[in-house]
Amino acid sequence: MLFTPFSLKQLVLKNRVVMPPMCMYCATDDGMVTDWHVLHYATRAVGQVGLIIVEATSIEPRGRISNRDLGIWDDAHVAGLKRIVNDVHAQGSKIAIQLGHAGRKSEATNSVPVAPSAIAFNEECGMPTSLVAEEIKDIVQKFAKAAKRAVAAGFDAIELHAAHGYLINQFLSPLANLRTDEYGGSFENRVRLLKEVLISVRAVVPSEMPIIVRVSAEEYHAEGNKPEDVADMLNLVKDYGIDLVNVSSGAVISVMPRVFPGYQIPMALVIKQKTGLPVLGGGLVTEPTQALQLVKAGIDLIYTGRVLLRNPYWTLQAAHLLQEEIDWPTSYIRGKW
Repeated sequence: MLFTPFSLKQLVLKNRVVMPPMCMYCATDDGMVTDWHVLHYATRAVGQVGLIIVEATSIEPRGRISNRDLGIWDDAHVAGLKRIVNDVHAQGSKIAIQLGHAGRKSEATNSVPVAPSAIAFNEECGMPTSLVAEEIKDIVQKFAKAAKRAVAAGFDAIELHAAHGYLINQFLSPLANLRTDEYGGSFENRVRLLKEVLISVRAVVPSEMPIIVRVSAEEYHAEGNKPEDVADMLNLVKDYGIDLVNVSSGAVISVMPRVFPGYQIPMALVIKQKTGLPVLGGGLVTEPTQALQLVKAGIDLIYTGRVLLRNPYWTLQAAHLLQEEIDWPTSYIRGKW
């Protein structure tokens, strides 16, 4: 089942293996693609990864995690992103882009971080300014403009980064959002930013283009969100265009969870059961047999990140170990197991 196709709307993935977004920290200071990005992503496509999700790409300069993150706030960014897309497509894989805004976790220089509330992430990060309503509306529109550029670059899907303590996640979390207006307090209010971003993005992308939302299902704090809470918020907005939920956890506050192979899978199953949406799950998934069992358990797509950094041909190796026959790049057939 790991090597059976999977469909999201009209997008057909040739297998269930996904490379999740992982920051490369090698963009130029103005957010431009470098040769490293093109080589990095195309290599995983040669390795037959079904879906590749490009690293967090910022919708505005102050939304970068660091000065070396990719940008999509200017039309000038499109040409470089198109290079990545074209090379990945040429090798037979599909590709999505993660649109994000770091909020209070931004370490970009010459800018003041912003957040739902004036609460610093930690002592190293600067104190953010609390966004006013008009600034929030402006950020929503910047997500829409970024989505239009992603379409122009040729991406197959768009992922909205609502995880890992970045801006949308900050609004979702009671640990970072202490607002008393329409963006704070209840689930309905805390999910409002995500709802508005979904509406704005869905309005400017083709109807057949899938939208993925990445969430932190567990915040590892007694007063933080749990998988059930995140599922309840997703249920309030899923009809505005969510096609797949990418389930991760943590990073809203500085806490290190206890990790083990597949530690986030139970969270993904809760999200799937409560929302009825397909899920992309993972978390220290390194073994092909483990990935296969997770698909059998109900996880629709499996992401494996660090192992694909170590071995871009993990998917080819997994097919061999699971005795599955898949296409190999013609130039590499002599190396086939």
